[in-house]
Amino acid sequence: MSHSTTNTSDVLALDSLLSSEELELREKVRDFTDQRIRPNIARWYEDAVFPRELPAELGELGVLGMHLEGYGCPGRTAVEYGLAAMELEAGDSGIRTFVSVQGSLAMTAIQKWGSEEQKEQWLPRMAAGELVGCFALTEPTAGSDPSSMASFARRDGEGWVLNGSKRWIGMASIADVMVVWANTDDGIRGFLVPAGTPGVTVTPIDAKLSMRASIQCNLVFDAVRLGPEALLPGALGLRGPFSCLNEARYGIVWGAMGAARDSYEAAREYAGSRMQFGKPLAGYQLTQEKLVNMLLEIEKGTLLALHLGRLKDAGKLRPEQISLGKLNNVREAIEIARDARTILGGNGITLDYPPLRHANNLESVRTYEGTDEVHTLILGQHITGIPAFR
Repeated sequence: MSHSTTNTSDVLALDSLLSSEELELREKVRDFTDQRIRPNIARWYEDAVFPRELPAELGELGVLGMHLEGYGCPGRTAVEYGLAAMELEAGDSGIRTFVSVQGSLAMTAIQKWGSEEQKEQWLPRMAAGELVGCFALTEPTAGSDPSSMASFARRDGEGWVLNGSKRWIGMASIADVMVVWANTDDGIRGFLVPAGTPGVTVTPIDAKLSMRASIQCNLVFDAVRLGPEALLPGALGLRGPFSCLNEARYGIVWGAMGAARDSYEAAREYAGSRMQFGKPLAGYQLTQEKLVNMLLEIEKGTLLALHLGRLKDAGKLRPEQISLGKLNNVREAIEIARDARTILGGNGITLDYPPLRHANNLESVRTYEGTDEVHTLILGQHITGIPAFR
């Protein structure tokens, strides 16, 4: 069943702030979610499956590398990308995560920091979903502090030899190319490592309570030999990976509100038809209060996402603004999903209803691309002028 937003839930008339092109794109992605994700997601989640046919379908939908220009990329606006992220995450965070890893992380790294040859080799087929990319930054001992990464690439003649390990790398087991960040004698650099390169071991992380319809992996690089063409020439230092992380964090600001909205709509619909003590649950004050509190945060969070999107399209979006959006919207989305589950009662713990699945997924979204603590410290440094990370 589709949970399309009805006018009763758009109290602030936020749709009036969107252009006809933006609304048209949102409906297109919403239809895809209704037809391809909703009917299947409970089974994918239960079976811990990411459907291998989805990348090509998402490429055809035009949401891979959506905000990038040229090289076969869609070249859409930041707001359009945000709207797509919101609709996809209303289906499932794991599906939006694939789009984020592919476009905001892997493709952005190649587009921003790659050579002309690298862009032409990878980007058109990644935009089409024919090839899948991943982004290997986080390590077993370096999550929130990537500057302490232990992976190291040393020069060897014209090329490089890479050693190290990575953890929680989305899509790595199906990736055709890995964007791998490693220390070198010159500082942190990025490398493109094609699938099947000798010395690379990829192990999916199976025992997960969250993001079950997605793929995360451990990677080990054991004396991996790379040619000179593997280096991303434009990236030196943490500015390289952080520029990509900010793209992904921006998409999360929107996506989290999609999961929140879907949870709210499932609870509202259930409350309207579930009879208790002779009348619908929706007729009780405590239930109405829960629904109203959910709606308040969804409306505010969506307005925040739209404001950040307009700033991004104007070239004015700053990192601390993205941190504010990511911290607020994911935190509120988790609360909304949990409160929605309470309206569903015992039925809410089944995969027949989305809120608890969304809540579980959002625990991952809350952690990746910067934990609550990291974004709090980014904002804390911004407002006090004092870094408190160490």
